[in-house]
Amino acid sequence: MKNLKPDLIYKGVQYIELDELKKRGIEGILLDIDNTLIDYRKEVSEEIANWVKDAKKQGFKMCILSNSNKLEKITKVAKKVEMEYISFAKKPSKSGFLKAAKLLNIENNKIAMVGDQVFTDVLGANKVNMLSIYVEPINKKEYWYTKWKRPIEALILKYFESKR
Repeated sequence: MKNLKPDLIYKGVQYIELDELKKRGIEGILLDIDNTLIDYRKEVSEEIANWVKDAKKQGFKMCILSNSNKLEKITKVAKKVEMEYISFAKKPSKSGFLKAAKLLNIENNKIAMVGDQVFTDVLGANKVNMLSIYVEPINKKEYWYTKWKRPIEALILKYFESKR
């Protein structure tokens, strides 16, 4: 159960404190795409786009790490936020995370993974010794393959919150 515990929890990507990441020695940030960077309509909000720009200005290397194989969607978002991407990452499998670390040329323990799913983003990051950051999903409207996991994730997050 320990691998399901996020290191940090934020309301959304735009609320992640970059100073906190620097204090923890983080140099790279991996970002999930669906419901983390983009909403159900596949749009990146101005707030998130500005946060990404700020993170880059502060020297963070960044990469999209997505399980999606919809290249048109991913390339559109990657272009908008001006970052490289890895699609069909098979999270929580270690392979996508390790590929991203190699792409950024940063040691795993200096990388943060940001995502809205405990069973993919958080679990995968924890398995490879990356800082795991859980963000609340942008939208309540979800794809069917994510929707069924949300009540279980809510129980897990509530459990860890009670242990703080």
